[in-house]
Amino acid sequence: MSLLELQNVTKIFSVGGLLRRRHILAVDDISLSIPEDRPVTVALVGESGSGKTTIGRLVLAFLKPTSGKILWQGKDVWKIDGKERQIYRKNAQAVFQDPYESLDPTYATVDTLMEPIKKFKLASSRSEAIKIITDTIESLGLRSDTLDKYPHQLSGGQKQRIMLARAVLLKARLIVADEPVSMIDASLRASILGLMREIKENYGVSFVYITHDISTASILADQIVVVYLGSLMEFGDFDEMVTKPMHPYVKLLMDSVPIPDPKRRWKGDVKIKEDEGEVLPKDLMKFRSRCKFCQRCGEAKEICHEKQPPSVDVGKDHKVLCWLYA
Repeated sequence: MSLLELQNVTKIFSVGGLLRRRHILAVDDISLSIPEDRPVTVALVGESGSGKTTIGRLVLAFLKPTSGKILWQGKDVWKIDGKERQIYRKNAQAVFQDPYESLDPTYATVDTLMEPIKKFKLASSRSEAIKIITDTIESLGLRSDTLDKYPHQLSGGQKQRIMLARAVLLKARLIVADEPVSMIDASLRASILGLMREIKENYGVSFVYITHDISTASILADQIVVVYLGSLMEFGDFDEMVTKPMHPYVKLLMDSVPIPDPKRRWKGDVKIKEDEGEVLPKDLMKFRSRCKFCQRCGEAKEICHEKQPPSVDVGKDHKVLCWLYA
């Protein structure tokens, strides 16, 4: 059984008034899973507008899928309620992109971290709760005097550590981290990513790491999922995919990634058509029946313009959505 599984999940947003209503396809028939028997970090990678954040919000049940299922330990998260719903909320936590908006400015750090302890009754007294909080933040590299500080007195890195501490306090099984280091000073990014790796190893927490920057994903990702215009183009083992990408779009991504280790860097030719343009998100509903990348792909065949490609197994736990391998 998987800890989390997405089965053919699609999300379509309706925008505009009754007379000018449009349907925007944000996520299109996505399937993926996170194992329960071991902690893993899955990097969800794609350019802006690819649907990465929408997938993260679907995982957290902030959004309901238009079709498909999201299963937590085998149970549909939109069909559970009561105690089971609370267990799911406790175990699936989020760390958002903007640390400056993640914390209530009127709460000191101790109050922010006390809230989940009270909600889920994790301590029998305030003194016990304070000890749990102090031990947790110190294990994540924060000093105890941070507890008395308000968000405006903290750096971006400290705020993200507090959000990670909140998930660790709750003994979460999964953390969805949406661009968690994109608004942090470059000098601190490696330390936050290293901390996430330590949390995975020391506390058995799996991560869905959402990013457009594959070079940061190389620090902690075990698997990589590449999304383009709402579709899962390719996924598999991180090291295998960065050195041997198969989908033309993924080759394009890897060709532009500044990965320092030459052994983990792809070297090859990318065939891209520059003159035909690309499919825009607002037009996706028209292009669901064909490959969404065929407008830009220099290897596109006639069938790519006519039918949606199947998901093809090209190795152990390695799949690619492409007619070149079907």
